[in-house]
Amino acid sequence: MPKRAFITGITGQDGSYLAEFLLQQGYEVFGLVRRTSTLNFERIRHIQDQITLISGDMLDQTSMIQALRDIQPQEIYNLAAQSFVQTSWSQPVFTGDVTALGVTRLLDAIRTVNPEIRFYQASSSEMFGKVQEVPQRETTPFYPRSPYGVAKVYGHWITVNYRESYNLHATSGILFNHESPRRGLEFVTRKVTHHAAKIKLGLAHELRIGNLDAQRDWGFAGDYVQAMWLMLQQDTPEDYVIATGQTHSVEKLLDAAFSVVGLDWRRYTVQDERFMRPAEVDLLVGDASKAKRRLGWTPSVSFEQLIQMMVESDLALLKAEHHL
Repeated sequence: MPKRAFITGITGQDGSYLAEFLLQQGYEVFGLVRRTSTLNFERIRHIQDQITLISGDMLDQTSMIQALRDIQPQEIYNLAAQSFVQTSWSQPVFTGDVTALGVTRLLDAIRTVNPEIRFYQASSSEMFGKVQEVPQRETTPFYPRSPYGVAKVYGHWITVNYRESYNLHATSGILFNHESPRRGLEFVTRKVTHHAAKIKLGLAHELRIGNLDAQRDWGFAGDYVQAMWLMLQQDTPEDYVIATGQTHSVEKLLDAAFSVVGLDWRRYTVQDERFMRPAEVDLLVGDASKAKRRLGWTPSVSFEQLIQMMVESDLALLKAEHHL
């Protein structure tokens, strides 16, 4: 019998790459989707006939329990969250309910239905926030700087708590920023690559952006989902930092993206106060040496390759959309 995996957040960037990867490994893949007025299956449309979608909600524990009873999965990957940091200030309670308490509901459903299920929690580098050491590793203290970061810290520690209290195979992957052509347009990397393509094609004339000095450790989402899977194949559940170990500023991101289309970003970029965070996270860079040592995981796509891939994808999308 093929293994069964259940992915929450399957319609997101990570969910779509993980579903593809698990299908390649011979899994039966199930995904949780909310009943909403606007269903967005764009990222999984190409594999939709190979996966099974289950209706449920991270705010409703009964639907979690029912889904686990129906599917009987061996592995669960919890990627569902209100995952946009900026939105977490305007929707802090909702962010906490989904991103923090949603993890508890799912863990408790596992404990109730089948404690043998292996569980992956998508933790975040935003938990480090006002960083206490550079680079950040598994033992670095958390100091979140947004409601999103705070909610992720709760989700992380409740995963540890259920692992230690109920002997669950529950693991958190502390993933640093990971991007791809499937990234949402509200995220800074995709915003930059999309605007570079639009400006090149004459569809826009400026890019409004926030803090140019913030530095991030950016990798490719397709690499990072493989690390998630590797964690659940280990005999002992442990937490792992997943990162490239290299940091780049937003200014460097602009330079890389506009270079792909042969433009000088300084001519088209306007700093805008509206895109500044109330509390900024200045420098995130991860030490993934434990993941390399224990999981044999290393990233395969460089920062420059990633940004080129995203700009070229946006150029192709815009040309098709506008019949250029």
